[in-house]
Amino acid sequence: MEKRGAPPAAPPRGPVLHIVVVGFHHKKGCQVEFSYPPLKPGEGHDSHSLPEEWKYLPFLALPDGAHNYQEDTVFFHLPPRCGDRTTVYGVSCYRQIEAKALKVRQADITRETVQKSVCVLSQLPLYGLLQAKLQLITHAYFEEKDFSQISILKELYDHMNSSLGSTLLEGSQVYLGLSPRDLVLHFRHKVLILFKLILLEKKVLFYISPVNRLVGALMTVLSLFPGMIEHGLTDCSQYRPRKSISEDAGLQEDTPRLDDYVSVSAADTSNANLGMGKGSRKVAGDHSLEGQKANMPFSQSEKTCNGARSSNGTVQRLKVPSRTSPASSESDWETLDPSVLEESNLKEGERENTASEQAENLPSKGMSSESLPITVQPQANTGYAVLVPGLISGLEEDQYGMPLAIFTKGYLCLPYMALQQHHLLSDVTVRGFVAGATNILFRQQKHLSDAIVEIEDAHVQIHDPELRKILNPTTADLRFADYLVKHVTENRDDVFLDGTGWEGGDEWIRAQFSAYLHALLAAVLQPDNEKTLSDFGMAFVAAWKNTHNYRVWNSNKHPALAEVNSSHPFQGQYSVSDVKLRLSHSVQNSERGKKIGNVMVSTSRNVVQTGKAVGQSVGGAFTSAKSAMSSWFSTFTQSTQSLGD
Repeated sequence: MEKRGAPPAAPPRGPVLHIVVVGFHHKKGCQVEFSYPPLKPGEGHDSHSLPEEWKYLPFLALPDGAHNYQEDTVFFHLPPRCGDRTTVYGVSCYRQIEAKALKVRQADITRETVQKSVCVLSQLPLYGLLQAKLQLITHAYFEEKDFSQISILKELYDHMNSSLGSTLLEGSQVYLGLSPRDLVLHFRHKVLILFKLILLEKKVLFYISPVNRLVGALMTVLSLFPGMIEHGLTDCSQYRPRKSISEDAGLQEDTPRLDDYVSVSAADTSNANLGMGKGSRKVAGDHSLEGQKANMPFSQSEKTCNGARSSNGTVQRLKVPSRTSPASSESDWETLDPSVLEESNLKEGERENTASEQAENLPSKGMSSESLPITVQPQANTGYAVLVPGLISGLEEDQYGMPLAIFTKGYLCLPYMALQQHHLLSDVTVRGFVAGATNILFRQQKHLSDAIVEIEDAHVQIHDPELRKILNPTTADLRFADYLVKHVTENRDDVFLDGTGWEGGDEWIRAQFSAYLHALLAAVLQPDNEKTLSDFGMAFVAAWKNTHNYRVWNSNKHPALAEVNSSHPFQGQYSVSDVKLRLSHSVQNSERGKKIGNVMVSTSRNVVQTGKAVGQSVGGAFTSAKSAMSSWFSTFTQSTQSLGD
């Protein structure tokens, strides 16, 4: 079989960028031992060097505490490299083997066990499908018992690039291994709370070990959002790796902060190009450039990533001027122009007229349909705007505006976080996250997150009392959650029917959450909708309207929502069953309710055990007392009769 030292690989022909082997060295720690093609151009396959953007790759592929498990699987996200702006999706399969079982034992193997991970870096979020293929290859690679034999890894690279394509995102294979049914069975009514937490773009930390249970639960929650796995994560890992203090000081002037940008619609772009951006930017009626995405072949995308050069050979990097005064800055993480936020106040006729007028003013050249999304930085009354391509979402949306632009603008999705990434939780350029961790240090620092989801106990710990009130489910929400739980738990006792039907199955659950979200969006668009929105929670809706994803969604028109029922799927009159639901939810979720429930359970157990032990003596005493009372009463009656005579 082929060994290391092969000539450089050809450019990638498909979605898989690299096959990487990460090992644990007894002196150097986690390090890359093999990569195909090489991670850095000009390096060999066995080079340990890493691109700066991917410096955490070894710690993500070989997770913390992996030595406690014989095998494990990790899903992780890497930031884009150079000019590319698309998240890199990583899947890693970890195994360990006894050193004495190796046929070829290298000199640097000094421990009793050898720990390695084989990982795939892909441009497509096919987590379960990549995992299924990778587990087989990892098993075969370890069965060789000679880690210098790498031909099987090169064959894996060629096979995946020839068999995988973007068309797989349109089918059910994108959800392979993600089971909402198991999620509902485990979290029950709390699934809806997790759903709303992410809608509010809060800092949510999932915690459990091993990693495969962690990433499975986290990604399953995200799969409940329509289109999120397929098209909503392309901008979810925009962060800079931590550098030394001296390097950070040098970067503060050269690298613009992520919150220095605001997204604009197509109409804003046309006004800026025509020199009309002096304070009165109008609103586009139907579509913004955030909904467009450059359709670039995989090979071309990778070439752009490594080279990041334009057609004339010059590197396209626009330096954004620093703010000149406090008056020039908007509030942190303001994401849309105020005129866009006022769009809902325009009458329908005005919106159509505005759209038609600006459609005529759009330049015929210089703005192709495949151009990158354009953002504009707020300026200090200078009369012009600096255009920067490719920093905001650019998500592919459907007719309802799905997926929502949640994981954009510095809101991260990190299915697994290594301890070396801990600084991201307090990074000023990170406005929020949905992250997974196995190290207890993450869970202990509660001040760095809004909610901690302990998967083992199905416990959602929300620190802020005000946030707990906002997320407190309404009666209609409780009916919806109860409806899910009842359908999922039906036929569980039959191993042949369990999970095979439509109702209560994985796709059915996703359809229910899709209908719930569509109803919420349709209700928001209705005039005089206070009564309708109260079923979703007025406090929740008010908080959601302040999020980035709502503002992006609300900046466009979505005519398809006119055909959607704008009321809560489970609206209706209050009944006795609702009282039972509310009581059950309170007992299960409030601290006082849990204490009362535990006391009741322990009390009943003690009563039963005590009754068995002393039942006979208690019963005997009661019988004796009863007979004594009867005899006294009969004696008293006789005495009374004799006195009467």
